This record gives sequence, C-alpha cells and structure tokens, in this order.
Amino acid sequence: MDSTKRRRVMPLSSRPKKNKGQSRIHKMLFGSNQNVGFFRRFLTYTLLIAIGFCFILPLLYMISTSFKNMGDLINSSVNWIPTEFYTENIRKAYEVLDYVATLGQTIIVAVLPSIAQTLVAALVGYGFGRYRFPGHKLLLGLVLATFLVPSQVTVIPTYILFNRLGILGSILAYLIPAGLGQGINSAIFILIFYQNFKNIPTSLIEAARLDGANEFTVFTRVAVPMAASAFIISFLFSLVWYWNETYLASIYFGDSLTTLQLELQRFVSSYNSMFPAGQNVDGLGGINEAIELAATLLSIIPLLIIYFIAQRWFVDSIDKSGITGE
Repeated sequence: MDSTKRRRVMPLSSRPKKNKGQSRIHKMLFGSNQNVGFFRRFLTYTLLIAIGFCFILPLLYMISTSFKNMGDLINSSVNWIPTEFYTENIRKAYEVLDYVATLGQTIIVAVLPSIAQTLVAALVGYGFGRYRFPGHKLLLGLVLATFLVPSQVTVIPTYILFNRLGILGSILAYLIPAGLGQGINSAIFILIFYQNFKNIPTSLIEAARLDGANEFTVFTRVAVPMAASAFIISFLFSLVWYWNETYLASIYFGDSLTTLQLELQRFVSSYNSMFPAGQNVDGLGGINEAIELAATLLSIIPLLIIYFIAQRWFVDSIDKSGITGE
C-alpha cells in the first residue's frame, strides 16, 4: 500500500486531552442527558415562583387587610402587618353573612348538582367514547357546541320553562339541568370523560364481556375505575363553578335559597342595615375595605380547605385528564 494513502495516526501522547474540570462545570451549569443543569433549574424555579407570587399576592393582601383596624387602614406606614390582631372585621362579616346557615345552603346548592352532573357526564362520555352509531360525530359536535352558547342567551326561555314546571326557588332548578347533561359547562366534562373512555383498551372490554359481564357491569367495574382522575377533576371543577355562580342563582332561586356569593353581592346594603353609621362601635362610621375583604375571605375559605385536602388528587387528575387524556 502506498505510504501517502496511509492514514496518519496521531500518537496517544500527542492527542489533545479534554479538560475534565471544564466538562464537569459545563454539565453542572447547563446539564446533560442525565440531569438538568443549574441554569435551567434556576430559570424554571424563578418563573414558577414569579407566577405563583402573582396568584398568591391578592390572597395575602386580603388576609392582611381583613385583620386591620381603622387606624391601620388610614396609616400609610402600615402595609402588610397590622399593628394588632383585630378580629372585629371577621365577627361583623360573619354576622352579616349569617355564615353557618348560608354556608349550609351553599353546600347543598353546589354539591348536589355537581354530583349529578359528574355522573351524567360520565354516562354520556362513555356512550360517545365506546359506541359508534349513526350521527355519532354530529351529536358529539352539537353537545360540545353548547359550551359556546352563553347562559345569558338561554336564560329567558329557561326561566319561562322552569316557571311553568314550578321549580323556581328550589334546588331542582339546578338539579334537573345537571341530571340531563345541561348543567354549568357540562360539555367540558363530557369531553373529558369521552377522551378517557375512548382510550380504554378494547381488549379489557372484550375480556369482561367474555366473562359474562353486561354493559352496566363493564361500565362500573372496568371503565369507572380507569377514569377515576376524570371523576375527581370533573367534580371539583363543577363544585367550584356552582359555588361561584351568581347570575343564574339570583334568577332561579330568588329569595328562597341563597349562597355565600349572593350574600357577598348584597353585603354592603346588608351591613349598613345591621350596623348603621351612627351605631358603629369604632365611631368612624360605615363599612370599610377591611370588612369587605373579611367577608370575601370567609366566602372562599371552604374552597381553600377543599383544595388543600384534595390538592394531590387534583393536580394528578389535571395531568391525566386535562392534558394527556390517559
């Protein structure tokens, strides 16, 4: 072989050596295939902290202001920490809201329709996800299109219908639409269950049928356990939406039923009737920002408690149902 065509092999001793120290520092800062670098981790946590701060700042301001007396409110040097632990605002808000009775009605108004809506959405989603019939896609599209129609458009014919049925002023005004798959934002829950049930392996369904299971048994023993995340996320979102609904509640319930959010809307007038300015114990007259925020804090405390209890299942359910659909 010609010597000019031979590949020149550089001796090992003359090859440039990699700086192991620089390589280790580069991996530590910028990461590698096996781990995340410091810069990437720093940017991620900085972004998450900034977003979390934007969400939690109003809540912190609400809590801080709720325990301020009038002197702290007018003192510009008092920002976040009150000079004393002042609970009179909470007491007044508690009394004006008639908190225990109103909370009980709110739980009934929010929980019962949420349960009915979740169960019916699961049945409808299972039907669309596991069966194919004429007009399947058209009906599914119509169901999802109901989400695009605002409640203000249909409230007048719905009110007339409920008035003829004699269910205005009762919980049935919420229960009947929820039981018929027309509750608040039912289309979203139907879509969640549709995606979950659609992704169930067909082999599991066929195996259950070969074992003699009927359709109801297949649904309750096979499909429902595999869609636990969809049930959790649907119930929690439905509960929050029914809890915070004021427009439909004020129209359908009138003076027969009330919720914390409805009482919060008329809080100023209720407070002024219970605590006239001349009878105010602090002598400074009327309602103030601290009392209003104390009432708002009382209205959201139950939802905060529910979130902290169900946080782990809630986040896991969003990951499975809202993103991947698994």
